[in-house]
Amino acid sequence: MVWLDEEQAGFGIEHLPYGVFSKAPDAPRVGVRIAGRVLDLAPVLDDEVFAAGELNGFMSRGPAFWRTTRDRVTELLDDPRRADAVAPHLHRIEDVRLHLPFQVADYVDFYCSLEHASNLGRIFRPDEEPLKPNWRHLPVGYHGRAGTVVVSGTPVRRPRGLLGRPGGPVFGPSERLDIEAEVGFVVGTPSRLGEPVPGAAFADHVFGAVLVNDWSARDIQAFEYVPLGPFLGKSFATSVAAWVTPLAALDAARVAGPRQDPPPSPHLARGEAAGLNLMLEVALNGEAVSRPPFAGMYWTPDQMLAHMTANGAALRTGDLFASGTVSGAAAAERGSLIELTWNGAEPLKLADGGRRAFLEDGDEVVLSATAPGPDGATIALAPVAGRIEPAPTSR
Repeated sequence: MVWLDEEQAGFGIEHLPYGVFSKAPDAPRVGVRIAGRVLDLAPVLDDEVFAAGELNGFMSRGPAFWRTTRDRVTELLDDPRRADAVAPHLHRIEDVRLHLPFQVADYVDFYCSLEHASNLGRIFRPDEEPLKPNWRHLPVGYHGRAGTVVVSGTPVRRPRGLLGRPGGPVFGPSERLDIEAEVGFVVGTPSRLGEPVPGAAFADHVFGAVLVNDWSARDIQAFEYVPLGPFLGKSFATSVAAWVTPLAALDAARVAGPRQDPPPSPHLARGEAAGLNLMLEVALNGEAVSRPPFAGMYWTPDQMLAHMTANGAALRTGDLFASGTVSGAAAAERGSLIELTWNGAEPLKLADGGRRAFLEDGDEVVLSATAPGPDGATIALAPVAGRIEPAPTSR
């Protein structure tokens, strides 16, 4: 079958990520990516849940339905006898428009990389212990802005805000615009208010994973964050990939997370193979500048979920929670410019002769990632891209 013979580049039969696409004049609908094509699911599976312009209805049906759907799609695409029936519902990626794949209910961003947290501590508190006393006891996080989560490819307008100056704050465009290379997790099955969700129930609630770029205005953030944390320095835009990789596609990528000292509270106990062996790449204007490893994240996704609901907060279909910046021990594994340039003191030297401390207007950032798949295959998480546009004019 032609779609299985094409260059698959991480989007083979073992992956099958879900997204929302449209082809004029039709309305957006749910599809599955196979190689360089999109399979329109509503007509081939004869289920109106896939005719919706978001994944939420599908995700809310829970793990048993997710497994059945994945099995049916795999059979349709892998059985030569089905080729003639499937072919009319396959569209080339370049012929369709991709949309935000799910309606975001809530957005929580964590701070789970030991290396990232330590680097920022050394930058801003060089005479103190890099980590705050609570950091090794719980995955620190903040509640983000669901309404400004945008799909990959959406332009990012440089934000304005209050910037600290020796003579007092001034309002103006951010001068220290940054990226954060992250991995996000999308909730499918909700939970009841007042009932914590243990990490062991991760796969019962989490539908899949997406790459996330949590754009950050470091100067706005620096002035506002004491004592309640990030707000306008983060809430102007968060980009997510257009395709959600189902958890089932990442079975071969599961690894044990790093040793935790001290051991976490029992309610944050980690399950076996709770980490994921994902290798991220950060490209700035087409040039790879960093390759952060997700496998070394101190706090694993199941612990993020358990902490997020430990007080009885309910999960909703479409909740997105992200890992925080993924950074490794080596300088070339740092997932943000503030680390890569040590807060601007050591600008990046680019291949075209340019230098970057923080993002300039017109810069494009693309995050990508790969993971091991079954039988030696490679899973490529869908990339997330964004280009910086100038700040709005003053009014």
